[in-house]
Amino acid sequence: MTREEAVQRAVDNFKQGYACSQAVVLAFADTVGLDEKTAKRISGTFGGGMGRLRQKCGALTGSFMILGMAQGYDRPDDMEGKLAVYKKVRELNRRVEDEFGTSQCNELLIKYSQPEHVKERSHHQDICVKIVADAAGKLYDMLQEG
Repeated sequence: MTREEAVQRAVDNFKQGYACSQAVVLAFADTVGLDEKTAKRISGTFGGGMGRLRQKCGALTGSFMILGMAQGYDRPDDMEGKLAVYKKVRELNRRVEDEFGTSQCNELLIKYSQPEHVKERSHHQDICVKIVADAAGKLYDMLQEG
């Protein structure tokens, strides 16, 4: 899968109605050996800044899940693996914050959308689709970097 294909998959998923978190996870699910049903369910509650709490951006939390699947650790004593993947999470977060000024859902909506768009749920076209695309692209880059 190319970077452009990954981004397009994530955007297409989002436009179909999947949450931002699901859109990214589904775009990379086959890359990390995650079946589609599990990918949808495990990432579904992270949309809207974690269950619409408007906290950490769902496109980012979905990206973090894929980083964990691709480069995470699975032993409690693997401190090196744990610290390495945490470092990647922070790096991806920094890259998104450099681009948008924040990685908090509520702050993104305030900065890039209008209150009436959020109320009408049309904010997805204002900012969310852009962040889904950006996060998917940055995630792809990080996975290629190893």
